[in-house]
Amino acid sequence: MKAVLQRVLSGSVTVNDQVVSSIGKGVLVLAAIGPNDSRKDAESMAAKILKLKLWPDEQDSNWKKSVKDIQGEVLCVSQFTLFASTKKGNKPDFHGAAKPEMAKELYDYFMAQLRAQYPPEKVKDGVFQAMMQVSLVNDGPVTLEIDTNPVKSGASSSTAQSTRTSTPAPPGTST
Repeated sequence: MKAVLQRVLSGSVTVNDQVVSSIGKGVLVLAAIGPNDSRKDAESMAAKILKLKLWPDEQDSNWKKSVKDIQGEVLCVSQFTLFASTKKGNKPDFHGAAKPEMAKELYDYFMAQLRAQYPPEKVKDGVFQAMMQVSLVNDGPVTLEIDTNPVKSGASSSTAQSTRTSTPAPPGTST
């Protein structure tokens, strides 16, 4: 299972010109199910999203508080395109994503896990397989990629890292 997390000040999902979900401060999650993903992957991803330290503490020390700690909200959007391969030609290949029926079942289980571990009214969702417009105000920006089945080192892949970060460097440090 793959996910891209964005720390946001707000986010929303619109389908057919209707806002179907919106959140304030929290995390926007783009989540994708792979063909070999399991309930264990969904459980692991849900726990990681809720526990990941993305916010500073009261002393402005970075990476100290999770979405749970700040009592923020979570907005999840199914995003099979995270499994796209662009190795050949210019047209993305989506064969790395799970089939829709299996993906929906596991995505629903993932959402149930989030709602079981956090107040359900703070966990929002898009519409599975719908064309959605996703809006957000990124905070930081902070954007992380998480993969429950990262490619092992030594394997040839452009996505060998299990977690990538795109954040501004803390003051006084170099990149």
